[in-house]
Amino acid sequence: MKQSFYLALRYLSFYRFRTLVLVTAIGLIIFLPIGLQKLITDSENQMMERANAFPLIVGAKGSSTDLVINAIYFQQQPIDLLKMEDGELLNKTGLGYTIPLLAMFTARNFPIVGTSLDYFEFRDLRIREGRNLGFLGECVIGATVAADLGLQAGDSLISSPENYFDMAGVYPLKMSIVGILEATGTPDDKTVFTDLKTNWIIMGLGHGHQDVVKLTDPSLVLKRDSNSVKTTSKLFLYNEIDGKNMDSFHFHGEMDTYPVSAYIFVPNNTKSSTIFRGRFEADELPNQVVVPAKVIDHLLQSIFRIKYIFNAVFVLVGMATMLILILIVTLSLRLRKDEIHTMFTMGSSRYKIVEILGIELFLLVVLSSGVAAALYYLTGFFVDDFIRYYII
Repeated sequence: MKQSFYLALRYLSFYRFRTLVLVTAIGLIIFLPIGLQKLITDSENQMMERANAFPLIVGAKGSSTDLVINAIYFQQQPIDLLKMEDGELLNKTGLGYTIPLLAMFTARNFPIVGTSLDYFEFRDLRIREGRNLGFLGECVIGATVAADLGLQAGDSLISSPENYFDMAGVYPLKMSIVGILEATGTPDDKTVFTDLKTNWIIMGLGHGHQDVVKLTDPSLVLKRDSNSVKTTSKLFLYNEIDGKNMDSFHFHGEMDTYPVSAYIFVPNNTKSSTIFRGRFEADELPNQVVVPAKVIDHLLQSIFRIKYIFNAVFVLVGMATMLILILIVTLSLRLRKDEIHTMFTMGSSRYKIVEILGIELFLLVVLSSGVAAALYYLTGFFVDDFIRYYII
C-alpha cells in the first residue's frame, strides 16, 4: 500500500497541470451546491434574526417590503414619509412607545440614520470609543464604518449631497464623530447615527448663518427694517456645527410636520401588540403597521424559490462532470497502456495496478474536497454582500 501510494502521488505531481485542472473542476462541482445552500441558509438566518429584533414598524401606506427594508436595513428605498405628529399619536395609545427613524442620506456610501437615544437602548448598542450623541451636528458610527474609513472618535465625516449640481436644498454637513459602537454583526455596524435634528439640517429644513442683525456688508443685506432683515444669496451658511455657531442654527415651521421615514413601535406586551395592530386594521389609526418578521419571511420565500432550480441544475452538471471524469479516466488508461504493460511485465499484479490507479482517484477526490472545503469556509465572509446585492 505504501509503495502504491508513493507511485500514485509521484504520477499526479509529474502531471501537475492536468492534476490541477481536475482538482479545480471537481472541487467547484462539489462546492457549488453546498456553497449556494450555505449562502441561502446563512442569509435567511441573518435576515430573520434582524427582522425578529423589531416588533412592529409603522410607516406611510405603500409597499410593506420597501418600508421594512428602509426601517431595519436603512436602505434608501423610495417610500412616503410620516410626520413627527404621527409618532405623538401612536404614543397616546398607551400601548407602547415609538422610536423615530429617518434614513434618507449617506456619508461615503454608508447610510445616515436620524433617530433618538432610545434606539441605542432598544438595540443594546454599546459605545466602544468616545461617547453617545449629545449635541447638534454630532454622529456615532458603527464598527464597520470606522474600520473601512479609518475613523476614530474626534474625527469628522461629511454627508454626501443628493445632487452635486443643486446645493440649495441638501448641502453637505461636516459632522463630528463623538463615538464608535461595538461590533454587533448587524447593519448597525455599517451605519452613521445622528439625532433627527441633524438629519433635518442635512435635509435643508434647518440651517445656521451669520447674525443678520449685525451685518454691515451692504452686499449681504437686501432690505432692512425695524422688524426684519432680508438677505441676499451671498449670506454665508455654515456647513459645520461647533460651539461657536451652534446657537445660530434654527428651524423654520412647525417641527410636528417635519419628516420621519418610519417608527419602530415597541409594544408593552403581546396583548398590546395585538390591540395596536387591530386599530390599524379597523382604520382607527392612519398609515400602516407591519410585522417585519412576516414581511421578510415572505420576501425570502419569493426570492429563494429559485434555489430549487439551481439545485436541479447542479445535479445535472454534477452528473455530466462525473461522466466526463469517467471518460478522462478511461482515456487516461488507454494512453497509459504501455505504462501499465511495463508494470505488468515487471511483475506487478492486476490487483496492484488497480490499487495504484484507485489511489490516484482517491487523492484527486481528497484534494478536490479540500478545495471545496476552503471555498465553503470563505463563503461565510460574503453573506453580507450577498444580502446587500442580491436580496435588498
